[in-house]
Amino acid sequence: MLSAASEVLREKGAAGVTIDEVLVRSGAPRGSVYHHFPGGRGQLLTEALRHAGDAITGLIDDAATRGSAPLIRQFVAFWEHTLAESDFAAGCPVVAAAIGSADAEPALTPIAGDIFDRWRAALSRAFTADGFGDTDATSLAVTSIAALEGAVVLCRASRTAEPLREVARQVEFLIKSREFVHRFGLPAQP
Repeated sequence: MLSAASEVLREKGAAGVTIDEVLVRSGAPRGSVYHHFPGGRGQLLTEALRHAGDAITGLIDDAATRGSAPLIRQFVAFWEHTLAESDFAAGCPVVAAAIGSADAEPALTPIAGDIFDRWRAALSRAFTADGFGDTDATSLAVTSIAALEGAVVLCRASRTAEPLREVARQVEFLIKSREFVHRFGLPAQP
């Protein structure tokens, strides 16, 4: 049920998650919802968001051990597959919760914020492992998350993965440029 609720959240936002839709997608009997989620729809949404956030955080943590460039590439490959598989209907459930739930489901917004913080911390660790200082690592992590998540939104709107590929190329160029500046410094100004 959590996976089904996460799917609906990433496709339709928090407002689109209904018990009926989750039951149809999961094949679970109606009574199981109230057994596992006595808090109803709100509890289901909260746990589905945490479930999705934990799954993506796990992917980031695993990839982060190999450095920032492989992590960016894995993120792009994951989203290219997810977007194609869903016919460009799927987006990030964490983004959906962050931007679409402030009025309808206000409890989801801080949870989404916590998940983004975990992603930033994991990416920062990857950039630190690549030799960046803490400030640069954090800045690169925030920039990467914002750019790549924004690219997913553009992909959904344009129904092509090209925005994701373009943004990934620019993020990788930024990372390489920062590495170059870190090693050799900025050129002298005339």
